[in-house]
Amino acid sequence: MIIVLGIVGLIIGVWRWILISITGRKVHAQRQSERADAGNPLGRILKIYEDNRSIDTETLELKLDEVVLREASELERFLWLVKVVSVVSPLLGLLGTVTGMIQTFQAITLFGAGDPKMMAGGISEALVTTMLGLFVAIPLTLIHAGVSSFSKGVMDILDEQSAGLVATRAEDSGAV
Repeated sequence: MIIVLGIVGLIIGVWRWILISITGRKVHAQRQSERADAGNPLGRILKIYEDNRSIDTETLELKLDEVVLREASELERFLWLVKVVSVVSPLLGLLGTVTGMIQTFQAITLFGAGDPKMMAGGISEALVTTMLGLFVAIPLTLIHAGVSSFSKGVMDILDEQSAGLVATRAEDSGAV
């Protein structure tokens, strides 16, 4: 179970890392471009700004905030799953440790402590599940931290650009 969860978490984490990296490159390219490209989050924000030039500043701000929230949700999609697997895997390892030790103590109760072979299975289960839980949790924690950091960086750019557009609109309308 731990291995399956680890593989699923790793696939999702790497997939999201790749997608967010591509999105980040598109957003950085959009910052250099004069034309809004709807193929990236910043381009969609700029398109909302261009399509709503005639509305008041407050309404524009609300529309831009809505788009930023939608884009943030898309950037953070499935990151919760990577985090949950990174937290649950050592707990499953601990569960395996407990069940292995229960088996060991049952063997001691039934057969005494004179035959180490009778206790080896439970001890082995305890150690292997603990190792697997940590083996899954450590890389997934690092992947989650990296993907979350990339995602936050892109969201910060979107927030900054959106606020800049609202400020520009306010200056243009003389509302400052």
